[in-house]
Amino acid sequence: MHTSRSLTLARLPSGVPIRTTVHAYGEGELVDGDDGPELDAPGDAPVVYAQAAQHGREVNGAAVLRRLHDRLVGDAAEAGGGDGPTAADLAGTLVTVPVADPLTFDRVSYTTPESLDSRQPNMNRCWPGDAEGSLHERMAARLWAFASEADAIVDLHTGSPSMATHTVYMRGDEACRGLAEAFGTDLLLAEAAGDDADTEWDERGFAGKLRVAATREDIPTITPELAHSKEVVSAAVETGVRGMFGVLRREGLLDGDPDPWDGVVARNHLGRVIAEDSGLFVPEPDLAVGDRVTEGDRVGEVFDPTTFETLQVACADRDGIAYSVAREATVTAGATLVGVAERIDGE
Repeated sequence: MHTSRSLTLARLPSGVPIRTTVHAYGEGELVDGDDGPELDAPGDAPVVYAQAAQHGREVNGAAVLRRLHDRLVGDAAEAGGGDGPTAADLAGTLVTVPVADPLTFDRVSYTTPESLDSRQPNMNRCWPGDAEGSLHERMAARLWAFASEADAIVDLHTGSPSMATHTVYMRGDEACRGLAEAFGTDLLLAEAAGDDADTEWDERGFAGKLRVAATREDIPTITPELAHSKEVVSAAVETGVRGMFGVLRREGLLDGDPDPWDGVVARNHLGRVIAEDSGLFVPEPDLAVGDRVTEGDRVGEVFDPTTFETLQVACADRDGIAYSVAREATVTAGATLVGVAERIDGE
């Protein structure tokens, strides 16, 4: 079974509603409640919540949920999936929101203009939201009503051509780690957890991320970062669809087990090769995202485009995986040239 409902997230000053669409597949359905659509699902069956496009330029997640929809309720052969599971096969409920933030989606942007939300321009910094707060806080609170009912959450994001496809999970949380492995990207990035988490999240403003808020409520949550922003890329979409089916199998909505995972785990948000001065950055020609690097390895140079002087020979600050490499040549002092994720072995 598949149902969908229009959901009003908030209202603009003119009174124009900010709307999105919520979908439900399987045993549960969306029904009309006093304050808008609600989920009516069997209490003893698992629920998975997936959303995309919290950041409006990150469109591959929305394309993932569309292709997943086609395979669950459309003509599977036309959708490119061949014979496969349908919504009727789901032993539980999948809830999806293809466009979580219409404000940034319409502007193909990462954040909203200050005129719309000066307090929380980034929607992924204000979960679980506030029904009486700013626009983004109200939008998050409305979606949290669905996300908080889930047994697992997938928050689909999109990196860029200069970032390796990966999945972020909460370090030390075995349920989150298992969910990340089920999604199946070769690279998993573990964020801090436990005693060190609050400091790191506060310093980087991460306390309001959906993944953080949900994990603190004991809902296993992952953030897959698929390649390419602003364009729908078939390979990235297919990676996301395979990952979603892996999650549905892990959570018991579909029969069978996820494919075995044999990849690399690394610590997130640690290594950053920073531009010491402004100029043009030229990475090493043989450096690609996903490559292993050793502390001291040359990763590129920054030069002055007017005098041709080399301003910086950029080198890796630690052993690890180059999970991002700046491809836009013009950089300012303090910009990240290469992100290095520190491998975690034996976890």
